[in-house]
Amino acid sequence: MKVTIVGPGKVGMILAYTLVMRGSAREIVLIGNNRRKAEGEAMDLMHAQAFMKIPVKVRAGDLEDAANSEVIAICASVPMAHDFGDRNSLAVGNAEMMKRILPVLAQSSPNAKLLMVSNPVDVLSYQAEKLTGFPPERVMGTGTLVDSMRFRELLSSAVSIHAGDVRAYIFGEHGEHQFAAMSVAQAGGEKLDDTPERRALCDVAKAAGIEVFRKKGNTCYAIGQSASYVIESILLDQKRTIPLSVAIDGYLGVKDVYLSIPVVIGKAGIERKLQPQLSELEIEQFHLAAKSVRSVIDSIM
Repeated sequence: MKVTIVGPGKVGMILAYTLVMRGSAREIVLIGNNRRKAEGEAMDLMHAQAFMKIPVKVRAGDLEDAANSEVIAICASVPMAHDFGDRNSLAVGNAEMMKRILPVLAQSSPNAKLLMVSNPVDVLSYQAEKLTGFPPERVMGTGTLVDSMRFRELLSSAVSIHAGDVRAYIFGEHGEHQFAAMSVAQAGGEKLDDTPERRALCDVAKAAGIEVFRKKGNTCYAIGQSASYVIESILLDQKRTIPLSVAIDGYLGVKDVYLSIPVVIGKAGIERKLQPQLSELEIEQFHLAAKSVRSVIDSIM
């Protein structure tokens, strides 16, 4: 069970460390522009894994060393400005980077599942499918997974139900046009009432990532953990239902774009796309998200 992480920065290393801690991978390859730093990170993790029950081999490498990976996670990104506030501002720089690295990765690991973590994740996931030629069930982005978990935490406090028992999702764009699918939010089989106050919690969840960035200069723990959650579901064939950015091929009349919806993740990648019935308002929001992401895709493609 080999996992390659491209971009061993803060997010990539939280991902690598989590995989080592949980013992869900057997081999991890770290690929970055700074080979010396990647080697240092690999050495440090190898020293840490000596304390774990399940041994994991960690090493640094080049793009060709991703050969025969089961999962490839893309965490690499161009630098973000200190006053960063719009993920789409990274689109041009990160899209150019992907043009250089993704075809090489696809050639060395033609059967891999590809997880995009870099932003703007919906746009780059779409581009990744085109650059690699992978079938859409093997290309996905972390999308609104962290947003959904933040929303569940907020919603759980509002309804006094443990967050783990709340089933609620953020749909659409990982960005300005994400929205809470309150029409399908439930706990214990009972629908949760759709109120303006509960919908407003989506805006709180949406703003949280930017707030963290402005206070500490990055976000790494939640997104690194979310990526490991997806990868573990693939490696262990867990069939988890996870909101991810995936190819939309007709759901609610939307095509040829990547947006977040709940999907079942297992050994084959995206094994099923769930297509719940949304309210008229939510359908409008889904179309707005598609239009927003599509405009950025058109600008880089």
